[in-house]
Amino acid sequence: MNEAAWRRLLSQIRDGMVVPVVGPQLLVGRDGEPSLQARVARRLLQMHEGEPGAEDPDAPLPPLRELHEAVSRLKPHASLQDLYGDVHAALQELTAGDDEAVVPPPLRQLAQISDFRLLVTLTPDDLLARSLRRRCAVNEIVHSPRLPTSEGRDLLPDWLNRPGEVHLLYLFGKSRPAPMFALHDEDVLEYAHNLIARGGHVPGAFLGELQERSLLLLGCSFPDWLGRFFLRVTNKSRLSEKAKREWLIEEPQPEAALTGFLRSYSRDTEVLSQVPPAQFVAELHRRWSAEQAARPAAAAAGTPAGAAPPPRPLFFISYSRATDLPRAQALFEALLKVGVAEGEIWFDRRNIEPGHDFAQRIEDGIRGCRYFLPLLSEAALAREEAFVFREWRAADDRRQGMNRPFLFPVIVDEDYEPERYGVDPVRAWAPLDFGHAPDGVPDGRLMSRLKALVREARRPEVAHGSA
Repeated sequence: MNEAAWRRLLSQIRDGMVVPVVGPQLLVGRDGEPSLQARVARRLLQMHEGEPGAEDPDAPLPPLRELHEAVSRLKPHASLQDLYGDVHAALQELTAGDDEAVVPPPLRQLAQISDFRLLVTLTPDDLLARSLRRRCAVNEIVHSPRLPTSEGRDLLPDWLNRPGEVHLLYLFGKSRPAPMFALHDEDVLEYAHNLIARGGHVPGAFLGELQERSLLLLGCSFPDWLGRFFLRVTNKSRLSEKAKREWLIEEPQPEAALTGFLRSYSRDTEVLSQVPPAQFVAELHRRWSAEQAARPAAAAAGTPAGAAPPPRPLFFISYSRATDLPRAQALFEALLKVGVAEGEIWFDRRNIEPGHDFAQRIEDGIRGCRYFLPLLSEAALAREEAFVFREWRAADDRRQGMNRPFLFPVIVDEDYEPERYGVDPVRAWAPLDFGHAPDGVPDGRLMSRLKALVREARRPEVAHGSA
């Protein structure tokens, strides 16, 4: 792409008129490591080693087609239900751990481009969602014909008026230990048919938005038939008459039949095969970040990280900055892992006591949050004076006027002995159920409680109500 083309693309992204479609080529490994799809395929064959189709689990697999090939080898002899469960287990195993270690850089870079409010993933893993949650709340929309009725969802009518959210569509389902995601080519065909036939759980509102926006197709590895289908279903009119654009970033070059078709009938679809998709995303991120830094108005209006609370934080982590910062950080990371967006957590990382102006913002955050988590430690309570005690008293004052659970004390010492924390205002919390997070890491009981609180807050009547 030349400079003029980059300028046009960035302008459309800024205007909210571009939707990235993320394919398997972006799930690249580090330092020459195979892609996630290739590693899942290899792990699946290892699980079935010695069975028909997996006599040699190390046999070569075709590039960009590894999982389909592995499933095709096993499918004639293995239970198809078992294969879905095994692939899900392999994905869970290979994507477990710290996001910095397991999420490929291209996904982290895409997630940081805050102008993207709508995104589509063609893979069933949750790595893109995990990256997006680092900056905002994520509304995950799953297209799967067999999805339970209670789990079906689509874009809300007011999604544009919800600036703290992004919306992620799993076009071919999301990984579960059941046949609710596309595992091989026949599955992909059925999902495509479901979209055309407007079958079960088709996200019509999301598809409508795709039809009105340009698409950035990143490493999708579309075969000829699927590329033609996808472009047509995401356009309102014939491809030769459409009024929007697509950028198809593929390596290697897409099938000759597809590129020939696009040249003849979809001339506004630009095919870029000279640069790997991951490299393209890195350059896009670099240019977008440089533009952001150069916007004087945004810089003047901006505030430093942690300087102001989110509009209505879900959780407020209150802790002694001098004694418990690492423990608070660990609890913050745990909340991210249960689906809370970074922007939904009031967590001040400063290691000094706040000044007057910032103290007022903290108190505003306490009044606006849904759940207050005071971190209790013997080291904190041994202090004679600290701003954290003001936070606790302010939260206790709010608690006394509420008709729902609000304050959830969390013991971060190794031993769980709630009776040891008997100073004001903690003494007044004795009837409450104290959680336990040794060194800030929630135990099983507290983790279950946090998940339940998140589910409660996500209910539509709660999410649209007051804090």
